[in-house]
Amino acid sequence: MDVGRGGAPELVEDPAVGRPDKAARAAIARRRSDAIDLRLAGVDWLTIARKLAADPAANSDGIAYPQGYGIERYRKNQDPPSDEALIHAACRDVRTALADRRAELNDDVDELRALEADRLDRLFFVAYKKAVRDQDLAAIDRTLRIMERRARLLGLDMPVRTELSGPDGGAVQIENVTADELDALIALTDPAAE
Repeated sequence: MDVGRGGAPELVEDPAVGRPDKAARAAIARRRSDAIDLRLAGVDWLTIARKLAADPAANSDGIAYPQGYGIERYRKNQDPPSDEALIHAACRDVRTALADRRAELNDDVDELRALEADRLDRLFFVAYKKAVRDQDLAAIDRTLRIMERRARLLGLDMPVRTELSGPDGGAVQIENVTADELDALIALTDPAAE
Protein backbone atom coordinates (compact mmCIF):
# COMPACT_ATOMS: atom_id res chain seq x y z
CA MET A 1 0.00 0.00 0.00
CA ASP A 2 1.48 3.36 -1.05
CA VAL A 3 0.87 6.73 0.52
CA GLY A 4 -0.91 9.14 -1.83
CA ARG A 5 -1.62 12.88 -1.74
CA GLY A 6 -2.08 14.32 1.75
CA GLY A 7 -0.72 11.21 3.47
CA ALA A 8 -3.81 9.14 2.57
CA PRO A 9 -3.13 5.47 1.95
CA GLU A 10 -3.33 4.77 -1.74
CA LEU A 11 -5.01 1.46 -2.45
CA VAL A 12 -4.36 0.14 -5.91
CA GLU A 13 -6.20 -2.13 -8.27
CA ASP A 14 -4.78 -5.53 -9.03
CA PRO A 15 -3.73 -5.14 -12.68
CA ALA A 16 -4.20 -8.84 -13.40
CA VAL A 17 -7.84 -8.79 -12.33
CA GLY A 18 -8.88 -5.17 -12.97
CA ARG A 19 -10.61 -4.81 -9.64
CA PRO A 20 -9.56 -3.48 -6.25
CA ASP A 21 -6.93 -5.51 -4.42
CA LYS A 22 -7.62 -7.19 -1.08
CA ALA A 23 -6.73 -4.12 0.98
CA ALA A 24 -8.95 -1.89 -1.16
CA ARG A 25 -11.86 -4.33 -0.91
CA ALA A 26 -11.45 -4.38 2.88
CA ALA A 27 -11.44 -0.56 2.97
CA ILE A 28 -14.55 -0.42 0.78
CA ALA A 29 -16.32 -2.92 3.05
CA ARG A 30 -15.36 -0.78 6.06
CA ARG A 31 -16.68 2.36 4.31
CA ARG A 32 -19.97 0.63 3.54
CA SER A 33 -20.26 -0.58 7.12
CA ASP A 34 -19.59 2.96 8.38
CA ALA A 35 -22.22 4.32 5.97
CA ILE A 36 -24.83 1.88 7.26
CA ASP A 37 -23.96 2.65 10.89
CA LEU A 38 -24.30 6.37 10.27
CA ARG A 39 -27.60 5.94 8.41
CA LEU A 40 -29.00 3.74 11.19
CA ALA A 41 -28.02 6.47 13.65
CA GLY A 42 -30.27 8.85 11.69
CA VAL A 43 -27.51 10.83 9.98
CA ASP A 44 -28.58 12.54 6.74
CA TRP A 45 -27.11 11.50 3.38
CA LEU A 46 -24.96 14.59 2.83
CA THR A 47 -23.34 14.31 6.24
CA ILE A 48 -22.61 10.61 5.62
CA ALA A 49 -21.15 11.41 2.23
CA ARG A 50 -18.92 14.18 3.57
CA LYS A 51 -17.74 12.10 6.53
CA LEU A 52 -16.71 9.29 4.17
CA ALA A 53 -15.21 11.46 1.40
CA ALA A 54 -11.68 10.73 0.22
CA ASP A 55 -10.63 14.35 -0.29
CA PRO A 56 -9.86 16.23 2.94
CA ALA A 57 -11.31 19.36 1.29
CA ALA A 58 -14.72 17.63 1.10
CA ASN A 59 -14.40 15.45 4.21
CA SER A 60 -16.22 16.89 7.22
CA ASP A 61 -13.39 15.72 9.51
CA GLY A 62 -10.74 17.20 7.22
CA ILE A 63 -9.09 13.81 6.64
CA ALA A 64 -8.61 11.58 3.64
CA TYR A 65 -10.97 8.65 4.28
CA PRO A 66 -9.37 5.47 2.80
CA GLN A 67 -11.26 4.40 -0.34
CA GLY A 68 -13.68 7.24 0.42
CA TYR A 69 -16.15 8.75 -1.98
CA GLY A 70 -14.40 10.50 -4.86
CA ILE A 71 -11.14 8.58 -4.43
CA GLU A 72 -10.53 8.53 -8.20
CA ARG A 73 -10.81 12.32 -8.46
CA TYR A 74 -8.63 12.74 -5.37
CA ARG A 75 -5.89 10.54 -6.82
CA LYS A 76 -5.91 12.60 -10.02
CA ASN A 77 -5.66 15.88 -8.03
CA GLN A 78 -9.08 16.98 -9.35
CA ASP A 79 -11.70 18.95 -7.47
CA PRO A 80 -13.81 16.90 -5.06
CA PRO A 81 -17.15 15.55 -6.31
CA SER A 82 -20.28 17.67 -5.97
CA ASP A 83 -22.56 17.20 -2.98
CA GLU A 84 -25.06 15.49 -5.28
CA ALA A 85 -22.43 13.01 -6.48
CA LEU A 86 -21.32 12.34 -2.90
CA ILE A 87 -24.92 11.72 -1.81
CA HIS A 88 -25.46 9.39 -4.78
CA ALA A 89 -22.33 7.43 -3.82
CA ALA A 90 -23.42 7.14 -0.17
CA CYS A 91 -26.90 5.94 -1.15
CA ARG A 92 -25.43 3.40 -3.57
CA ASP A 93 -23.05 2.16 -0.85
CA VAL A 94 -25.85 1.64 1.67
CA ARG A 95 -28.05 -0.15 -0.90
CA THR A 96 -25.16 -2.41 -1.92
CA ALA A 97 -24.20 -3.19 1.67
CA LEU A 98 -27.80 -3.98 2.65
CA ALA A 99 -28.20 -6.24 -0.39
CA ASP A 100 -25.00 -8.06 0.61
CA ARG A 101 -26.29 -8.48 4.17
CA ARG A 102 -29.62 -9.84 2.88
CA ALA A 103 -27.77 -12.34 0.70
CA GLU A 104 -25.70 -13.46 3.70
CA LEU A 105 -28.84 -13.85 5.80
CA ASN A 106 -30.49 -15.89 3.06
CA ASP A 107 -27.42 -18.13 2.90
CA ASP A 108 -27.57 -18.55 6.69
CA VAL A 109 -31.27 -19.41 6.52
CA ASP A 110 -30.61 -22.01 3.82
CA GLU A 111 -27.86 -23.55 5.97
CA LEU A 112 -30.16 -23.66 9.01
CA ARG A 113 -32.96 -25.16 6.93
CA ALA A 114 -30.61 -27.91 5.70
CA LEU A 115 -29.43 -28.55 9.27
CA GLU A 116 -33.01 -28.83 10.52
CA ALA A 117 -33.88 -31.17 7.65
CA ASP A 118 -30.94 -33.40 8.62
CA ARG A 119 -32.09 -33.43 12.25
CA LEU A 120 -35.62 -34.33 11.19
CA ASP A 121 -34.26 -37.11 8.97
CA ARG A 122 -32.39 -38.63 11.91
CA LEU A 123 -35.46 -38.46 14.13
CA PHE A 124 -37.58 -39.86 11.32
CA PHE A 125 -35.38 -42.94 10.88
CA VAL A 126 -35.52 -43.74 14.61
CA ALA A 127 -39.31 -43.38 14.74
CA TYR A 128 -39.76 -45.18 11.41
CA LYS A 129 -37.77 -48.22 12.54
CA LYS A 130 -39.86 -48.48 15.71
CA ALA A 131 -43.12 -47.96 13.78
CA VAL A 132 -42.32 -50.66 11.22
CA ARG A 133 -40.56 -53.14 13.50
CA ASP A 134 -42.91 -52.95 16.48
CA GLN A 135 -46.00 -51.68 14.66
CA ASP A 136 -46.25 -49.18 17.48
CA LEU A 137 -49.13 -46.75 16.85
CA ALA A 138 -47.46 -43.97 18.85
CA ALA A 139 -44.30 -44.38 16.74
CA ILE A 140 -46.41 -44.32 13.57
CA ASP A 141 -48.05 -41.09 14.75
CA ARG A 142 -44.63 -39.60 15.60
CA THR A 143 -43.29 -40.61 12.16
CA LEU A 144 -46.20 -38.87 10.46
CA ARG A 145 -45.68 -35.72 12.55
CA ILE A 146 -41.98 -35.63 11.61
CA MET A 147 -42.92 -36.09 7.94
CA GLU A 148 -45.42 -33.22 8.18
CA ARG A 149 -42.87 -30.94 9.85
CA ARG A 150 -40.23 -31.77 7.23
CA ALA A 151 -42.70 -31.10 4.39
CA ARG A 152 -43.58 -27.69 5.91
CA LEU A 153 -39.89 -26.84 6.44
CA LEU A 154 -38.97 -27.66 2.85
CA GLY A 155 -42.16 -26.29 1.30
CA LEU A 156 -43.20 -29.67 -0.09
CA ASP A 157 -46.90 -29.32 0.64
CA MET A 158 -49.05 -28.00 -2.17
CA PRO A 159 -50.78 -24.76 -1.27
CA VAL A 160 -54.44 -25.15 -0.43
CA ARG A 161 -56.56 -23.55 -3.10
CA THR A 162 -59.69 -21.90 -1.82
CA GLU A 163 -62.31 -20.55 -4.14
CA LEU A 164 -65.46 -18.76 -3.18
CA SER A 165 -68.27 -18.85 -5.71
CA GLY A 166 -71.88 -17.85 -5.88
CA PRO A 167 -74.92 -19.84 -7.00
CA ASP A 168 -74.19 -22.38 -9.77
CA GLY A 169 -70.46 -21.56 -9.56
CA GLY A 170 -70.97 -17.97 -10.65
CA ALA A 171 -69.58 -14.81 -9.17
CA VAL A 172 -70.37 -13.89 -5.58
CA GLN A 173 -72.72 -10.94 -5.36
CA ILE A 174 -71.76 -8.52 -2.63
CA GLU A 175 -74.55 -6.49 -1.14
CA ASN A 176 -75.66 -5.07 2.16
CA VAL A 177 -77.07 -7.72 4.47
CA THR A 178 -78.67 -7.65 7.84
CA ALA A 179 -77.22 -9.41 10.86
CA ASP A 180 -79.98 -12.06 10.66
CA GLU A 181 -79.14 -12.77 7.01
CA LEU A 182 -75.45 -13.03 7.88
CA ASP A 183 -76.20 -15.47 10.72
CA ALA A 184 -78.31 -17.59 8.35
CA LEU A 185 -75.46 -17.65 5.80
CA ILE A 186 -72.96 -18.68 8.46
CA ALA A 187 -75.29 -21.44 9.64
CA LEU A 188 -75.46 -22.78 6.07
CA THR A 189 -71.72 -22.82 5.50
CA ASP A 190 -70.27 -23.61 8.95
CA PRO A 191 -71.33 -26.94 10.44
CA ALA A 192 -69.86 -25.95 13.82
CA ALA A 193 -72.20 -22.95 14.01
CA GLU A 194 -75.23 -25.18 14.51
